[in-house]
Amino acid sequence: MNINYNNSVFPSQVVSDAEKSSIEYGRQVARAIESEWFMQGRTNGNRYLTTWNNYNRLRLYARGEQPTQKYKDELSINGDLSYLNLDWKPVPIISKFVDILANGISNKDYDINAFAQDPVSVEKRTNYAEMLAQDMFSRDLMKRITDTLGDQLFNTDIPEAQMPQNAEELELHMQLSYKQSIEIAEEEAINQVLDMNRWDLTRRRINYDLVTCGIGAVKTNFNVSNGITVEYVDPANLVYSYTEDPNFEDIYYVGEVKMVTLPEIAKQFPNLDNATLEKIQQQEGNRSYMYGYGNGPYDESTVPVLYFEYKTYQDQVFKIKETPNGLIKAIEKPDTFNPPENDNFERVGRTIEVLYKGVKILGTDLLLQWGMCPNMTRPFSDTTKVEMNYAICAPRIYKGRIESTVGRITGFADMIQITHLKLQQVIARMVPDGVFLDMDGLAEVDLGNGTNYNPAEALNMYFQTGSVVGRSLTQDGELNRGKVPVQELTSGSGQAKIQSLISTYNYYLQMIRDVTGLNEARDGSLADKDTLVGLQKIAAQASNIATKHINNASLYLTLRMCENISKKMKDMLEYPLTANALRDSLNIFNTATLEQVDKLNLHDFGIFLDLEPDEEEKAKLEQNIQVALGSGGIDLEDAIEIRQIRNLSLANQMLKQKRRRKLQRERQMQAEMAQQQAAANSQATQAAAEAEVQKQQALTSEKVNFEQAKSQFEIQRMQTEAEIKRALMAEEFKYQLQLEQMKTQRETTKEQQIEDRKDKRTRIAGTQQSQMIDQRKNDLLPIDFEAQSNQSPTI
Repeated sequence: MNINYNNSVFPSQVVSDAEKSSIEYGRQVARAIESEWFMQGRTNGNRYLTTWNNYNRLRLYARGEQPTQKYKDELSINGDLSYLNLDWKPVPIISKFVDILANGISNKDYDINAFAQDPVSVEKRTNYAEMLAQDMFSRDLMKRITDTLGDQLFNTDIPEAQMPQNAEELELHMQLSYKQSIEIAEEEAINQVLDMNRWDLTRRRINYDLVTCGIGAVKTNFNVSNGITVEYVDPANLVYSYTEDPNFEDIYYVGEVKMVTLPEIAKQFPNLDNATLEKIQQQEGNRSYMYGYGNGPYDESTVPVLYFEYKTYQDQVFKIKETPNGLIKAIEKPDTFNPPENDNFERVGRTIEVLYKGVKILGTDLLLQWGMCPNMTRPFSDTTKVEMNYAICAPRIYKGRIESTVGRITGFADMIQITHLKLQQVIARMVPDGVFLDMDGLAEVDLGNGTNYNPAEALNMYFQTGSVVGRSLTQDGELNRGKVPVQELTSGSGQAKIQSLISTYNYYLQMIRDVTGLNEARDGSLADKDTLVGLQKIAAQASNIATKHINNASLYLTLRMCENISKKMKDMLEYPLTANALRDSLNIFNTATLEQVDKLNLHDFGIFLDLEPDEEEKAKLEQNIQVALGSGGIDLEDAIEIRQIRNLSLANQMLKQKRRRKLQRERQMQAEMAQQQAAANSQATQAAAEAEVQKQQALTSEKVNFEQAKSQFEIQRMQTEAEIKRALMAEEFKYQLQLEQMKTQRETTKEQQIEDRKDKRTRIAGTQQSQMIDQRKNDLLPIDFEAQSNQSPTI
C-alpha cells in the first residue's frame, strides 16, 4: 500500500519494524522527498528551486544588491539605454530596516532558567517551602526558645532579616531565591553547550533569516566526538513536509541539502568503496540539480547531499512471564511476536514514535545512511513521543506560504529605486541660470572715457556689483528698447519635477514604515520638533508591538534549542568522553555543580527564558524605583538588587517587599529609638534623682554637721548651763536646805509652841476643871476664869 502526497509516493507505515529498518524502505522515503521537492522540473517550477530563488531574491533586496535589469527595462526604449548615463546601483533602503529589526532582536538579552519538575525535585521544593513556612509562622516562639536554650531549632538557615513574613513574600522567595543545586547544574551545562557552539553568532544569523525570509531554523545534534552540537540551518536549503503550523510541530519529515566535498563524504561514511565514490563524483547534481541550469553558485568539487529525518511509529512488544517464585519478568520481543494464549506468559505492547535518519546523494539512487536514530529526544513526561532535531519557526505562514518583512516591501523598494533613477535623470537634464546680453543695447552705452560698453565689461560689472549701465534713449533720441542690456535668465522648470520626485520618494519610504511598523520613532529618523516625548515613546512602543511576532519566533527557537539540549544531556552523560568534557568545561570552583552533573539524567526540567525588559518597561520600573528612593522607601542597595531582576512583575513585587521591610525597619528603629529615648530619659531622671539625692545627702550632711555642731554647741551650752544650774541649784539647794532647815526649825518651833500652848491649855483646862470640881465640892464662889486668865501666873 502506498500513500501519495502531492505526487510524492511514500512507503506504507503499516509494516514491520524490520522492513522499516531496511535500506530499501529508506530509499523509498528518500525518493519520495526528492520527488516532492526536486522532480517537477530542474530549470523552473520545482519546489526547492522556487523556494531557493525566492529566499535568494529576498536576501539580495535586504543587502541592497537586487538585480537592476527590471529598472533598466522600465527606463529603456525598446531596450536602448544609449541615451541614459545613470548610476544603476540600488538604493540600500531595505538594509536599514532589516538591520534595525535583526539587531534589535539580537540585542534582547535573556537568562536561561531551569525548573526541575520531576517528582523528587517537586517533593524537595515542597518540603523546603513547608519548613520555611513553619519557621516563618513560629519565628518568635523559636527565637525565644533558641535564646533560652541556646540551641538552633529553625528548619532553614535563612537569616532572620531575610526570612519571609507572609505568604506573598514566601512565594516571592521561592521564585527568586530558592534554587536547587540540580537546577544550577542544568543551567550551567546548557550555557556551556551554547558557549561551545557560539550560539550568539548563530542566533544573529537566525534572526536575520526571520526578518529577511520569514523563517528560521536550527538543528541540535549529538555525536560521541563533539557531544551536543547546535548548527545553523539555511532556510533556502530546508526541506519539510506540508504544514500550516508556524512552529512546524506536525511535520513527519524534515531535512536539509548541503553541498559536500567528496573527501568529506569519504570521511563521514568510511564504508564507501572507490567505485561508489567515483559514481558520486560523476553525477549531474553538482552542476545543475540544485539551482537549475545557469543559476546559483557552483563548485565542481562538491556534491549535493540530502540529510533528512523521518518520523514513524514502532510497536514495542514485551513478553510478561511469571517465574516459579511468583515474580513477574518482562522480556522485550520483536513486533512480530504473537504467541498463542498461554497461562505462563502474555503479550503486552505499546506504540511509540520513532525517528529514522537518512543521507542520500541527490540525483542518484545512492542512500549513504538509513537507520533509527540512536539518541532520540523524548519528553520526560511522555516517552511515547519523539521530537525532531530541527527547530523551525515561520511566524507568518498560511497554507504553506511563508511571508516575510522584506517580502512585504520589495515593491516599495523598487518604486524608490525608480524614483531615484528618475531623479538622476531630471538632475542631469537641468541647466544652470544664465544671463541675456543685448548687444544693441550695449552699443548705445558710452562709459564716458571714450570707450563703449563691451560684453566682457558688462558681465564683470554685473557679476561683481550686480549693477547694469543702460540708456533709455538712443543716440538719435528715440526710445531704446535695449535700455537694460544685461538680464538674468532663470531656469526653474526642473525644480518642480525634483520636488515631485522627492515627495514620491518620501511617500514610498513612509509606505515601508507603515507596512513594516518601523516608524520614525524607531528607525532613527529625526523626530518632529513639535512632537512630545510621550508621543514618541508611544510610537516606539507601537512599533515594537508591530514586530513582536519576529521577536517571539526568535525566542521560541532559542527555547526549543535549550529544551533539546536539556533532553540530550542524558545521552552526553552516557559516554565517558563527552561526560568528562562536560565536567571539565564547567566551573571547577563550584563543587556542588560538579556533584550534581551525574544526576542530570534522573531529573526532568522545564526550561524558561527570563527576558530583559524593554526600554518602556525599564523606564516604568526605574520611575517606581526613583519614587521609592526619593521618598526614602528603599535604600540604594535595594534599588541595585531590584534592577537585576529581569521579570518586571517579580521586580515590582520585590520593590513592594523592600518598601514594606524598610517601613517595618523604620518603625522598629523608631520604637527602639523611643525605647532608647525613654531609657535615656529614665537614666537622665535617675541621674538627676541621684544627683538630687547626692545633693540632698550633701545638704543633709551639711545640715547634720551643722546640727551636730549646733547640738554640740547646744550640749556644751547646756552642759555649761547645767553646770551653772548645778552650781546654782547647789547654792539654791544649800539655800533651800538652809531655808528648809529654818522652815523646819520654824515649823518645829511653831509646832512646839503649839504643843506648848496645847499643853498650857490642857493644864489650864485641867486646872480650871480641878477648880470647878473643887468649887462644886466645896461649894465655893464662882470662879472668874477670865480674870484669872488676865493674870499671868508665874510658872
